[in-house]
Amino acid sequence: MADDLKSKLVAKALEEGFSACRITGPDAVPQIAARLQHYVDDGRHGQMSWMGERMGWRGDPAALWPEAKSVIMLAESYTPQHDPMAVIARPDRGAISVYAQNRDYHDIVKKRLKRVGRWLLEQQTEAGIKVFVDTAPVMEKPLGEAAGLGWQGKHTNLLGRELGSWFFLGAIFTTIELPRDGLAQGGCGSCTACLDACPTDAFPAPYQLDARRCISYLTIEHHGPVDLELREKMGNRIYGCDDCLAACPWNKFASEAREMRYAAREDLLAPKLSELAQLDDAAFRALFSGSPIKRVGRDRFVRNVLYAIGNSGDVRLREVAQGLCEDADGTVSEAARWAVSRL
Repeated sequence: MADDLKSKLVAKALEEGFSACRITGPDAVPQIAARLQHYVDDGRHGQMSWMGERMGWRGDPAALWPEAKSVIMLAESYTPQHDPMAVIARPDRGAISVYAQNRDYHDIVKKRLKRVGRWLLEQQTEAGIKVFVDTAPVMEKPLGEAAGLGWQGKHTNLLGRELGSWFFLGAIFTTIELPRDGLAQGGCGSCTACLDACPTDAFPAPYQLDARRCISYLTIEHHGPVDLELREKMGNRIYGCDDCLAACPWNKFASEAREMRYAAREDLLAPKLSELAQLDDAAFRALFSGSPIKRVGRDRFVRNVLYAIGNSGDVRLREVAQGLCEDADGTVSEAARWAVSRL
């Protein structure tokens, strides 16, 4: 009975648009509590104070919802159809992480999860479910690895033989006892392509990340000015960074994205820094309506743009930066003055 339900569940998940569906349990990752504690104690989480909060839940999925018997882990591919690194060679343009070049994946994935969850409840009306996609203290990557979706690579992201590096994760916790899947086959071997690709040397060692040096963290999570040494290495990356993902050779086997709302918007493939720098709050909100970029706010985004302008070597952009030297936001005005001095 349970095997039959599981096979139908997987079929339903694929029908709804997910790229893969695997099952694990909330007790399958006992090692993560100590690892998370060590990470936070070392301060590698930077300003992400939420990582240290609710440590009991984050380090033990079983504590998050004690009634849960199974965790359904789902992957949704967003593999780009273009070369995500091409824009890096265009210093007058901004590089936006592939996942943020169109609609916010949180909304899309969560709606899919709810549809799969409702179907599951129709099969067993007495069951309970909870769905998560970056919305609770859930360690999705270790759970995804335990479910067999892939393995955490040397860049600490999850990757798989069929999925490559480009996929989102969602989780459905349920009170239904479902047959669990085994670990995935594959690994990184001696490859260090992702580590070698990092512009800021954010990996102290394979399988370890210091967020304080990661461009994704610096452009999205970090408040205030970025250290001078690091901002020079950010290049034209203004929201997130795909270098370590793009370098992974497993991507040659990656599943194609089926959801067109992940396909890059033309105006976000290689946007002009000169135009982005001049966004006020209203224009920023309008441009990034429905985008994950919206959550960082105009000030932090324009700060990133000014760092890219300072790194561009393009003297034509000096006037743009000059116009923001007296910006109302102190971090923006400091970034503008830095960019002017660089140009």
